[in-house]
Amino acid sequence: MRVRTLGRREFITVAGGAAVWPLAGHAQQPERMRRVGVLMAFPESHPFARAFVAAFAEALRRLGWVEGENLRTDYRFAAGDPALFKSYAAELVGLAPDAILASTAPALAALQQQTRTIPIVFVVVPDPVGRGLVTSLSRPGGNITGFASYDASIIGKWVQLLKQAVPGVTRACILFNPDTALAPPLDRVIEAAPSIGVTVRLAPVHDDAAIEEAATAQSREPGGGLVILPDSFNVTHSHVIAAAAIRYKLPSIGFTELVRAGCLMSYWYDAIELHAQAASYIDRILNGANPADLPIQYPTKYLLIINLKTAKALGLTVPPGMLDLADEVIE
Repeated sequence: MRVRTLGRREFITVAGGAAVWPLAGHAQQPERMRRVGVLMAFPESHPFARAFVAAFAEALRRLGWVEGENLRTDYRFAAGDPALFKSYAAELVGLAPDAILASTAPALAALQQQTRTIPIVFVVVPDPVGRGLVTSLSRPGGNITGFASYDASIIGKWVQLLKQAVPGVTRACILFNPDTALAPPLDRVIEAAPSIGVTVRLAPVHDDAAIEEAATAQSREPGGGLVILPDSFNVTHSHVIAAAAIRYKLPSIGFTELVRAGCLMSYWYDAIELHAQAASYIDRILNGANPADLPIQYPTKYLLIINLKTAKALGLTVPPGMLDLADEVIE
């Protein structure tokens, strides 16, 4: 496996610039214990949940917020269950915290229904402006700000990359769970795809059987491919999706966990780092900042990863030029 970072493809789509990390110890020692709530999408035992919590807590510690000394953090893990998102959001708001971290769009949606006053910092939420969650990137307004994950342009980029890597792809279905994805509007992606020789349709799934059905439908004619949206359902079912893609000889693209599970490609950011960055906004809010004045930020870097082992299993030869563009090649 070789790893290479390409600076020319690093970008930022944020009004107000990149995240500014205050120096360690920036937080003033308060006279009282401050309280922060955290609503996570994954089960507490999931590796992502553990990694997100560790990154967030360590970043807060570097900023001077020490658990049990000047900070109490209340975690809730919804495990992708809509009912748990709702009940845990109510529990956290009932604790009257000074700020809440909402990890993923379903967490934010549940918390929005519970409070319009407690500051909320979100992370891994797609297209917050397009979805009407905030007023603008530069001045979100209200009690919400945070770190967005992607917008429709990234999904359009995925379709282009899939076509570039596998020119024979002429049909792609976008796999997502409507209960957990809360995806940005994809009308423009669907409308633009034929210009590069690909037709795109949506494939909502709720369980393993629906994943199997979607893959079967794509394999009935030549030229099928999969585009897998990032959401907690697809993350927890990444191995099921990857296995179906290989079984039905479907080239696929999505987020990092999918390519490591066996899908062909990913073009994504570091979600763990995004949770660490969210701590900087929690720190600023605990020190008196208004979330309405903190600009929405997007990831600064997306990495292209190609799984050559999967390409061989699919009987594909990835063009050398495409491999040259990759930040990482799994062999």
